[in-house]
Amino acid sequence: MSDVVSVEVDGGIATILLDRPPMNALNAEVQEALAAAAVEVGERRDVSGVVLYGGEKVFAAGADIKEMQHMSYTDMVEHSGSLQAFTRTLSRIPKPTVAAITGYALGGGCEVALACDFRVAASNAKLGQPEILLGIIPGAGGTQRLTRLVGPAKAKDLIFSGRFVSADEALAIGLVDEVVEATDVYDAARRRLAPYVGGPAQAIRAAKEAIDRGAEVDLDTGLEIERMLFAGLFATRDRETGMRSFVENGPGKAKFEGA
Repeated sequence: MSDVVSVEVDGGIATILLDRPPMNALNAEVQEALAAAAVEVGERRDVSGVVLYGGEKVFAAGADIKEMQHMSYTDMVEHSGSLQAFTRTLSRIPKPTVAAITGYALGGGCEVALACDFRVAASNAKLGQPEILLGIIPGAGGTQRLTRLVGPAKAKDLIFSGRFVSADEALAIGLVDEVVEATDVYDAARRRLAPYVGGPAQAIRAAKEAIDRGAEVDLDTGLEIERMLFAGLFATRDRETGMRSFVENGPGKAKFEGA
């Protein structure tokens, strides 16, 4: 894949690993590599779920400030599009995704985690959007995804102050979904994805799209999105398999092929 991001697949679960020591700072090279990895795992038929992992010590401690320090307004007008594009690509992986968070997930690192469906954090992890301390605001989706996840008041608290939150506080406000010991973060992320391996891939993809797209529109539009995706699943073999198995053998016994 690249020197800073790699993809490994084991047992139907892909791991996208950030590897830019010491803090996995998200420079342009890392952003591009993450987007490419997201496209790859989204297209692979042998992948049912995806873990984003920064290693045992740190998830990602934000954007590369040295890279941005000397950018002008016109430079950032051009760069800001790609800054949002890589997290948008991560969020649109058509499979369940989990951020396995160790150490720091700050700024752009927190925004990468926010682009995932679920977040598992180490008990000693720290999360936050400290961009305000640099005189700027989050620019890779933080103001929008954080608000949708924890609500406007909590998002404003974190973004206005730039403060870091502990794993326990992150769990309490809904920023993460599970807190485990640091040594168990990666395994816990895989356990969260295990139920989807061998599942009806097209139905899971449709469910994710309906939820994510529906959250961005009014209720009537969201219901229409759901209706179209629901009807479309009647063209899949997994729908035939699932209903036949239910009628003949009862619920939960179908063997899906992902098509």
